[in-house]
Parts: sequence; C-alpha cells; structure tokens
Amino acid sequence: MLKRLVTAWPLSALLVWLAAWLGHAALLGWGREAAVVGGALLGAALALLYRARWRRLIAALGFPLSALALGWQGGAPPPMWLLPLALLWWLYPRRSWSEAPVFPTPRGALAGLPGQAPLPPGARVLDAGCGAGDGLRELLRAYPQARVEGVEWSRPLALLARWRGRGALVRRGDLWADDWAPFALVYVFQRPESMPRLWAKACAELAPGAWLASLDFAVPGAAPVASWQLPSGQSVWLYRPGRKAPSKPAN
Repeated sequence: MLKRLVTAWPLSALLVWLAAWLGHAALLGWGREAAVVGGALLGAALALLYRARWRRLIAALGFPLSALALGWQGGAPPPMWLLPLALLWWLYPRRSWSEAPVFPTPRGALAGLPGQAPLPPGARVLDAGCGAGDGLRELLRAYPQARVEGVEWSRPLALLARWRGRGALVRRGDLWADDWAPFALVYVFQRPESMPRLWAKACAELAPGAWLASLDFAVPGAAPVASWQLPSGQSVWLYRPGRKAPSKPAN
C-alpha cells in the first residue's frame, strides 16, 4: 500500500520536487549557487527513474521552475517552497492521478474528423477528460452543428474549459463513470496505459455506428477505421467500436 502511494503519479513527482528542495537546503552551507545547482541535479537524477519522457520532464523541471517562480534568492521562508506543490495538487486532484497530464490538443488537429466520421446535425460529441478546453474548441470547429460536451474531474480545469469552450457544455465529473451511450463520437487524448480501458468502455457503452477518436495513441490490438498524421508529427486514430461484424451467409 505504501509503495503504491509513494510511486503514484503525480505524488511521486511531488516527492522528487521535495527531495530537490531538501537537497538544496542541505547544500546552503556551500553557497547559494551550489545549493541551487545541487538541488536541480538531484531532481534530474531522480527524474530518470521514470519511463515516460513527459514524466521525466515534469519531475526534473519542478525544482528549477518553482525556484524561478519564487524569485529564489535563498531568503524566502521555507513554507513558500510548498506553494508550487499546492498549486499542482489543486489543479491535479488525487482522483485523477491515473489520467493523462494536461497537454493541449493542437489547433487544427481534428479538422480531418468530419471527412472520416460525418455526423448528423444535433449529434452529441464528448471530449472525455477535456482539460483546459483545447479539444473542445477543436471539436466545435470540426462539428459546428453538433452538441459538443466535455467532462473533466479537476474543478479549476473544468471552470477554465467552460470559459474557453463557449458553445460547449462542460461538466465536472469522472470520465470513467460517465455514460457514453448517448454520444455519436467520443474524443480522447489520454496516455498509452489508458487505451485498453478506454477501448473496453467504448465497446461496452457506445451504440453501433458511434465513433471513438484518439489523438496520439492507438488502441492496442484494435484495427482503426482510419488514421492520419498531422504536420506536428502527431497522429489521429479513428475507431468504430460498436460496429457489428458482417454476418456470414447461411449455407
């Protein structure tokens, strides 16, 4: 239980940040510059324990960015060290630690969806885990006649997405507990580890003919209806999980 708690994301990143600050404090006797360099090196070394590149980056940059944000000169009160950690905890609550980090959907990334997955006017479209609302904005551009919705567990991010994605209905909630049955298309930008679970949910809940669109990450073992690469090098994967296999003719 303790091991799972310590290694959970992003708690483990917070621990890396804290270790870097403690290393900084331990090295202050050698001078402020040496303490800052030592803290940054300790954080970078601990970040190498992660497999995912984006997790390494977040863990490694935590100490130097928080020090920069505090205008660190060595004289700030110790509790101030925890402000960046508290901000991350507020934006990224405990229940969403297993989800993807907040990476925005690039502008124009979903422009090809209507050509591959046409929807009738009034169809409901869901951005499952809408973050700050970038995916919502792209879905609104791609399907101006659709009813675009978003669900996001982080309260501050849901509020931000509601403001940025005007024209979409944004709810604070758990994407895994949300019912996907009413939606004609569900869009996700998650992480590779989440794709099998997302696929199982889509197959269980989406109606025949509905679509699942994923940015960057394919569903392992599932054949997409279509996929294409964006100028940024990212890929869009399009699936139809509720589609029934054609029946074999009777002998």
